[in-house]
Amino acid sequence: MFNRPVSFVVAGGAGAATLTAASAPSPLYPVYQRLWGFSAFTLTVIFAVYVFALLAALLTVGSLSDRVGRRPVASGALVLLALGMLLFTLAEGTGGLMAARIVQGFAVGAATGTITAMIMDSAPNPRVGSIVSSAVPSLGIAIGAVLAGALVQFAPLPRQLVFWILAVVYLVLAALVWLIPERARPESTSRESIWRSLLPSAGLPPATRPVFFALVPSIGATWALAGLYLSLGSSVLTTVLDVHSHFVVGIVLGVLFVSGVSGTIVSTVLPPQLREWFGYATLAVGVLVTIAAMLMSALPLYVIGSVVAGLGFGEVFRFAVNALGEAAPAAQRGEVFATMYIISYLAFSVPALAAGLAAEQFGLKPTAVTYGVLEVALVVIAMIAGHVQTHRRVGEKELQPGAATS
Repeated sequence: MFNRPVSFVVAGGAGAATLTAASAPSPLYPVYQRLWGFSAFTLTVIFAVYVFALLAALLTVGSLSDRVGRRPVASGALVLLALGMLLFTLAEGTGGLMAARIVQGFAVGAATGTITAMIMDSAPNPRVGSIVSSAVPSLGIAIGAVLAGALVQFAPLPRQLVFWILAVVYLVLAALVWLIPERARPESTSRESIWRSLLPSAGLPPATRPVFFALVPSIGATWALAGLYLSLGSSVLTTVLDVHSHFVVGIVLGVLFVSGVSGTIVSTVLPPQLREWFGYATLAVGVLVTIAAMLMSALPLYVIGSVVAGLGFGEVFRFAVNALGEAAPAAQRGEVFATMYIISYLAFSVPALAAGLAAEQFGLKPTAVTYGVLEVALVVIAMIAGHVQTHRRVGEKELQPGAATS
């Protein structure tokens, strides 16, 4: 068995690698479109089926590791993810791509909560565990985009090599996670109760609902932006900004998520009263800069906007995670965060799907610009909702017995 520091590194690596699969196909989408001639809407459908499969996994097997242990669920999910990568190498049309995305999405959904729990279980302290578990998704997405872009541009077998490499990585990780000790002892449950736990479910404790609903615009704003980058982002770069290097496409897509990791880290050193507003401001300003860049067809400006928006992305999402963690009863945090991720992935997919349909009717550039404007409007709504919720919490504290005495 691994000791605690090694377990933490392996769990963190598995968490990042799991999300690497989410972005690996993105630089390849223009290649697939040229090969098989499908539309922007079909592209976003291929993107969306991944998310719907992921949601199905979150709703069914998301809490299974609490009953049977972390290792079997994490290992099984990683093996399934390797199978999804192999399906990408065999795809010869849109049907093959959708099959690969469905398997990939279900595997990522099964792994997400379990590996996050592994990270928290093996972390040296809760603060480090929170930072790493918040940062590894963005880091993994960035690695996937850059790695795929580089291999497509410079390596042989451009449509297969990245998936062969990832398949091997997932099989190795599937073996390594068996060497991570089970920090939380699984419940002793019957086979019948395990099957019952697989019934789709989600919910919120009553005390958490006001905070959760106030944070929905913040969660939606961050994940909707990520969805745009990973679905239509490569098409925007090639069509609107005239980028023809797959490597550059991968780097530019990765910039938002690398900056998101930086935003997560920056949020830990800012004064508490500035964290929320810094996140909203940088997210809104960054998106406005990318809108200007698309209107001017200016790639350097688009990169700058992505960096600024990424800082806000990381900070706003970390603020939401922390606020929900504080508001949720300790015994129900798993349920609360599962519900949060359901909202997150709906925001990740549904707006992107609508954008793909709109691009067919109105063109890619007007659609992307309009999407950006709506994103800024959502950030403003999130700011207002956050301000109202903060004042409500202050008012509730002042009304508590003894709050006004000194």
